[in-house]
Order: sequence, then C-alpha cells, then structure tokens
Amino acid sequence: MKRPKLKKASKRMTCHKRYKIQKKVREHHRKLRKEAKKRGHKKPRKDPGVPNSAPFKEALLREAELRKQRLEELKQQQKLERQKEQEKKRKLETNPGVKPSNVGPVEEEFAQHNSKKKAKSGKQSIKKLYCQELKKVIEASDVVLEVLDARDPLGCRCPQVEAIVHSGQKKLVLVLNKSDLVPKENLESWLNYLKKELPTVVFRASTNLKDKGKISKVKKKAAPFKSEVCFGKESLWKLLGGLQETYGKAIQVGVIGFPNVGKSSIINSLKQERICNVGVSMGLTRSMQVVPLDKQITIIDSPSFIVSPLNSSTALALRSPASIEVVKPMEAASAILSQADARQIVLKYTVPDYKNSLEFFTMLAQRRGLHQKGGSPNVEGAAKLLWSEWTGASLGYYCHPPTSWTPSPHFNESIVADMKGGFNLEELEKNNAHCMQAIRGPRLANSVLFHSSGLTNGIIEEKDIPEELPKQKERKQLEDDEVVDSDQESIDGENVDEKSSDMSPAEETQEALPEESAAGEQSIGSFTLDKTTEEDDAYDFSMGYV
Repeated sequence: MKRPKLKKASKRMTCHKRYKIQKKVREHHRKLRKEAKKRGHKKPRKDPGVPNSAPFKEALLREAELRKQRLEELKQQQKLERQKEQEKKRKLETNPGVKPSNVGPVEEEFAQHNSKKKAKSGKQSIKKLYCQELKKVIEASDVVLEVLDARDPLGCRCPQVEAIVHSGQKKLVLVLNKSDLVPKENLESWLNYLKKELPTVVFRASTNLKDKGKISKVKKKAAPFKSEVCFGKESLWKLLGGLQETYGKAIQVGVIGFPNVGKSSIINSLKQERICNVGVSMGLTRSMQVVPLDKQITIIDSPSFIVSPLNSSTALALRSPASIEVVKPMEAASAILSQADARQIVLKYTVPDYKNSLEFFTMLAQRRGLHQKGGSPNVEGAAKLLWSEWTGASLGYYCHPPTSWTPSPHFNESIVADMKGGFNLEELEKNNAHCMQAIRGPRLANSVLFHSSGLTNGIIEEKDIPEELPKQKERKQLEDDEVVDSDQESIDGENVDEKSSDMSPAEETQEALPEESAAGEQSIGSFTLDKTTEEDDAYDFSMGYV
C-alpha cells in the first residue's frame, strides 16, 4: 500500500501579519541607515591616477611601474630565501646527528653579531641626531626658552646647554611649565629663586587643542575644561614682543628642555592649534620644527636633551625616554621611590607602611589588581605604573628650592646681568603675579614631597655619547663564548639565546636587591611579564605633554 503524500504547509498569511513584518523590516533598515550616518562610513574613493594636464606624466608612470617591478622582485627574493631556510631546518630535523659544515655556523655567528651591532648602533645614531638637531636650534635662535617642569625646576636645568647658549651670545629665558601641578606657595618660592638669575615666566600649557586643518562643529558656549585653559601666554608674548622691538628685526625663538617638560605643548598653546606632535610617551619630537607665530616672531621646536649616564639614578629615571635609553622599570621606580617622602607616598597610594621598594610594589600591585598568571602580584607592572605616573603630567609632587641663593657654577654676575638686558622685567613680574592668582594648584597636603638631585648633566657633543656599558660588554662576551662552544645548539635554539640575552628588568633587579628581601621574593614568585600583561599595563596618565 502506497504511503499517502503529506501536504506542504501553506505560506499564505493574513494581510495584518504581512504588513506587520514589512513594517518591522522598514524600521530595521532605517535604524541601520541612521547608525551608518553617525559612523560616517563612506565608500573608499578610487585612485584618479595622474591627470593628463600634469607635466612629465609618462615619466611618472614609468617610474611607478619600475617601482612596482622592484617591489615584486624583492618579494620573490624574500620568498626564495625563506624557502631555503625552511629546507635547511628540515634537513637538520631529519638528520640531527649530522653536524653542518664549518662555514654555516661562522656565517650565522657573523650575521648575529652584525644584527646585535645594528640594534645597539640604532639608539646611538638617534642620540647623535638629537645632538645635531639641538645644536642647529641653538645656532638658529636669537632667544632660547628653556622649559622647566615646575615640580622639579632645578632637576630640569642642564648646565652644559646653558653654557653653550651663553657662549653663542643668545638670550636665555626660563619657562616654568606644569605650574598647576604644584602648590601655590611652592611655585612662588621657586619663582623668587629663579628670577634672581634669569628671566622666568610662569606657564601652564593648554593640552586640549584642535588639530590643524580640522573644522570643529559650533557648539553652545560653556565653561572651558581645565586642560583647555592656558596661563602665561600673554606674559610670554609681551616678553618676546618687547625683545623684538629692542632688536628692531624679526627674531627666532628656540624651545629646548629635557623630555616630557612640555616644549611642544607650549608652542601649540602660543599658536592656539595642535601643530607640533604631543603625547604621553617621552621624546616624541625627533627633529627641529619651525613654526611662525607672526610676521616678526618665529618659534623653533627641538628634540630633548640627552641625559648623561654620570647623573644620579633618580635623574636618569625621570629624564630618560624609553625610545632612546634602556629603561628598567623596577630600577627606575625604586630610584624615584627612594627620593619621595614615604609617609606621603603611603597616603597617596593608600597602601600600608613598607620596608623596601619590593614590598611597596607588591602591595601596590595587589591594591590596583595587577596580577600575573597563577594569581601572583605583578610587581614589574606596578613599578611601570609608578614610573609612568611620575614622568607623566597627572601626578602632583613638589621640591623645595635651596635655602640660600648662589649663582650657578657656569654663570657669574656679569653673565646674569647680560642675560637680563633687553627685557621689561617689571611688566614680567606683574604678569607672573596675575598668572599665579589665576592658576589653581593642588593643596600642600595632597602633594608628595620629593628631594631633588640638583642640576642634571646632559650630553651635547656627539663624541661624549657612551658606546657601551661594561655590563653589556660582559653579557655580549658570554653570548659569544656560548655560540663558539656549541654550534649545533646555537642553530637549534636561536630564540632561546635571544631571550637569555634580553633579561627582564625584574630579574636583574632581583640580583641587585639585598638578602633581607629574599623571603619576600619567594612569596611573590616569578616577575617575568606576559604579552597580555604588558598590553594591559599601558595607562593614559597624561594630558599630552612632550
């Protein structure tokens, strides 16, 4: 008996239901269009190519084709090289007992040596470039503005640069930036100390400026944010304008200073738009940048000073950008912590009393929820957090000026008198007093007292840049010995050697720590960071100073 065929369900529906579905679909599409309009999603424009009216069109097209061919050839060559390397590795894996010829390891050793040399010489070349650019800025300028961080003004002064500025018959003006991060009483005492030697301007750079070329929408007038307000702009304008009138010609003003004191932010504030690149990381400016303020005054941005390795560990920690220096977060943070007032640090970070820096970082990691795999506190992450806060522009700390004023060793009374000549100092004093009244600094109780290490020595001449530290030389020698002893191991485990040569900063600091902290170290465990924890520890602490 045949099985009866079942009828398919009818797709017919009531008009009410069909219209309801259509309405829902229309609403959904409308919603999607609205969201797309908000996002500003546009179709990518096609490349129009070289217009027919352009001169040398054929030559340009020919050049483009040649460039394309070169790139393709380069890609093919790299592909072949990769295939050869893979074949070599396969042969070694299939025949582990067979040792390669003597030529191979020697070539590999030579290549490794050259790559290490290039990595080290890369940072050396950047430092040399900084020195060259800084000299260019000083030579091109009629007036030089040395930007100081108001939290540690003496530590931001470089005697070597100031001596070169004077030897070139240039005027030098000190600019006390970040003046809103120190108590008003402390700012006043520093101003009274510094103005005895050089003309000093109290400044607070604006960091929330629109980018050049961007058109912002017109909004209702509201009270400006704290970061939008700039103080000291008028007094600096008047000071430079008065000097330009005495010279009777157009002047060029160079802006110099240590990393992250706010050089580029001052230029942006004077220009009232974001022309110079600013950010949280130290040492963003790598070359001189000329910015015309008006027809008579041109301002020149410069890269930062290079810190001499002969300075104290605290000065190196605060003034060394990670882009050109090898900064170890544990060592840097421990040096900063040793010079800060322990009682105020405990109150600021809301942690119990600590005996040493390791104990403090452990408690800070637990407090901030910085943990490694397995639940152990991420001590290095906490050290990195402290270092970034102290080198950024969010933390309020202050230093006391020296009790008695004495001229700097590189200056004398005649030089001081010469530097002050041509400036209207009475008007500058009035403007500074008005500026200090307007600035709202933190209370003395909310700030951390810091013991300054004095003037920071810098490197100006390229020949003075140190090539290699003795520890690095020893480590390099050990690596070379290991490679010579076992050729086979060096080929199989290249990655392992690279990891051992680049020891984590926390492991090196463990060796340097005293024996009494050994018990604390056992409870903490390993301090090596994962990739994930390094990415998680990147905080935005600044409002954009350079």
